[in-house]
Amino acid sequence: MRNSATAFAPATVGNVGIGFDILGHTVEAIGDTVRVERSVRRGVRILAITGSEASLPLQTERNTAGMALKSLVESQNLDFGIDMTIEKGIPLGSGLGGSAASAVAAVVAGNALLEQPLTKLELLKFAMKGEAVASGSVHVDNIAPSLFGGLVLTVGIDHPRTKQIPVPPGLRCVLVHPHMFLSTREARRILSKTVELSDLVWQCANLAGFISACYTNDLDMIRDAFEDVVVEPQRQALIPGFKDVKRAAMSNGALGCSISGAGPTVFAWCEEAAAPTIVAAMAAQFALHKLGCDQWVSSIEPKGARVID
Repeated sequence: MRNSATAFAPATVGNVGIGFDILGHTVEAIGDTVRVERSVRRGVRILAITGSEASLPLQTERNTAGMALKSLVESQNLDFGIDMTIEKGIPLGSGLGGSAASAVAAVVAGNALLEQPLTKLELLKFAMKGEAVASGSVHVDNIAPSLFGGLVLTVGIDHPRTKQIPVPPGLRCVLVHPHMFLSTREARRILSKTVELSDLVWQCANLAGFISACYTNDLDMIRDAFEDVVVEPQRQALIPGFKDVKRAAMSNGALGCSISGAGPTVFAWCEEAAAPTIVAAMAAQFALHKLGCDQWVSSIEPKGARVID
């Protein structure tokens, strides 16, 4: 049995445009790392958080990783405690699943200390409790892909079921993160609680078409279906220059472009050869709106959180 473990959980693109709260995929380029160690004192303690310019809470119940691991520990009635350190690699308020990645890394690392490790589906439920601390509600479009890897569809909350969706070979995800903070709670607060029936039908058709196209490697169908008609129109005003950034991505060959999670990161799917041109064009548009940005090009591999030490 281990006395300590370190786990890495990748960043994620939540919603993937057309799958609000149910669809997400990994971004291998960046992620969060959590180290845990057995303690003779019962309970969960956060000793330190590094890698973040902002001050994050060390109180277990107010921290996503802390609450997720606390839920796991309490469910197992362990005779030992766990001390934890968190290394943030995902920018705060970026829409790249930073709170989810910390929660996932925490439960994966903590699971390595158990005499009888839990399944990933069991870990998912504990990580969900951590994510709720950050967003104020339970949703799994970031947690599930960070844990399982790749493009993941999740159905249900109380009894979630997950399905890894194949991604056509050679596709890349381009991400541009403008240097601004956008609260997940605020980005959810502005959303309308009702949807026009015509928009619901359109969105359902796009989601179904997108998933079908992923299974059949139909890039033309992905391009036609990659349009969020419900959430993106409401959130785009929160991101200066979004329309120009999206236009730049699409005019340079992107299959689709939308807001990653709650934003402000904007992502696009494209073929590998077009990625350098697209990411440069998107970043240039943010620059015209006086926003510096970070940028990444990532594969979408079916590889989720894992113990690395």
